[in-house]
Amino acid sequence: GTWQISQRNLTVGEFFSYLTAAALLIDPIGHTTNNYNEFKQGEASVDRVFELLAIQPTVLEKPDAITLPSVNGKVEYCHITFAYKSGEPVLNNISLLVMPGQAIALVGASGAGKTTFVNLLPRFYDPEFGEIFIDGVNIRDVTLNSLRKQIGIVPQETIMFSGTIAQNIAFGQNIFDINAVESAAKIANADQFIQQLPEGYHTWVGERGVNLSGGQRQRIAIARAVLLNPQILILDEATSALDSESEALVQEALERLMENRTVLIIAHRLSTVRKCDRILVLEKGQIVESGNHEELLALEGRYARYYAQQ
Repeated sequence: GTWQISQRNLTVGEFFSYLTAAALLIDPIGHTTNNYNEFKQGEASVDRVFELLAIQPTVLEKPDAITLPSVNGKVEYCHITFAYKSGEPVLNNISLLVMPGQAIALVGASGAGKTTFVNLLPRFYDPEFGEIFIDGVNIRDVTLNSLRKQIGIVPQETIMFSGTIAQNIAFGQNIFDINAVESAAKIANADQFIQQLPEGYHTWVGERGVNLSGGQRQRIAIARAVLLNPQILILDEATSALDSESEALVQEALERLMENRTVLIIAHRLSTVRKCDRILVLEKGQIVESGNHEELLALEGRYARYYAQQ
């Protein structure tokens, strides 16, 4: 630059203008480089998203599927066989009749097929052989939306979404009544802790409900089921990961929720299923024992051994 000035090819002002322009380019170049790296990372993420979107569902509605009307809660499994891998059945020729209002518990070792058994009812999977009926209607003949609206699920691990407490309780409902949400929370023993939050039912909870305890998240899941008001209820080890104080509150809420409903319960803590109408012991995809608590203890079989171990 000095040589160009000495040769009068460049003035001092032009030289400093050049330096200023060069300096101003440094930040944009840095931003462009950073943005390019972020773009490449985003591109990889988008590829994964499109892979998921390209997956075709294995459970499909019939073209002429009907809407399942309100049900009484009679559930019938007829000769059900299911396998995740061909030739390795998880459930093998299982049949079961559950009358409206009955509570049925499924117990057994991990991998016995308990969760698979209940997941067939809302058609998360379809069995390889056999049929399932609700109030005499084959669940393959009805729309998935109308079927799943009749079934409430309280899972072992509650999925929470970024939003308010009220929105999480009313998840899946486009329009909801805040009074109905509060009533559901009271039945679920959740109203007291919600009222203590900074903004009550309008308190924002983070992804996965990180600012709530396990017991609080579980009571939110129960409130969801109460608000849905299903006639059929699935409880998948709903108290297994809780401390004794939280378990007592959740168990009390579950007993309210179970009233006058058909209930399928998966449990490792056998103390939670003593009041069930019938207890099924699953082993290697088959029902090996069936009866109420006292009857199974008298058999001195697998259930009695499980109970003695706890």
